[in-house]
Amino acid sequence: MDLSQLRPNVGVVLVRSDGRVWLGRRAHTPGPHNWQFPQGGIDAGEAALDAALRELREETGVTSVRLLGQTPDWIGYEFPAEHRGTKIAKGWRGQKQVWFAFAFEGDDAEVDLDAHGPPEFDAWRWADLDEALDQVIGFKRDAYRQVIDAFRPLTASRRGPIGGGRSGT
Repeated sequence: MDLSQLRPNVGVVLVRSDGRVWLGRRAHTPGPHNWQFPQGGIDAGEAALDAALRELREETGVTSVRLLGQTPDWIGYEFPAEHRGTKIAKGWRGQKQVWFAFAFEGDDAEVDLDAHGPPEFDAWRWADLDEALDQVIGFKRDAYRQVIDAFRPLTASRRGPIGGGRSGT
């Protein structure tokens, strides 16, 4: 895939202490495949890590995190032919992303979907990492497969012994 016409972007996998990950339901997007990880563009002159922390804060309100890892290379996807939107109008064929995994060190009350501007998400939940692949829109699935493969060891290492960890949804 030619990455030169793909918009530079970051993605975030937020991992709870029990290994479950944060998924948000995209606002104003019909289901069923409208759940995803936080993501967003890298501003001019902004480092990818700074962009990931900013996007996480803007989209979820979350700031209590610790870096677990990142993908070594860009992971790209192209928009489908029928996709409409401002990114296509600006000449982008898709997005290339550096992904970051963060340990969530706060509590659920920290999540604020209205933290910045119009909300990206209208609902959120904790899920098993593999659930993300079935919940995301089809054209992002290959990228999500790569992210899940890259971060599976990080989410597994956050799980405690059977019966341990935090309970929740």
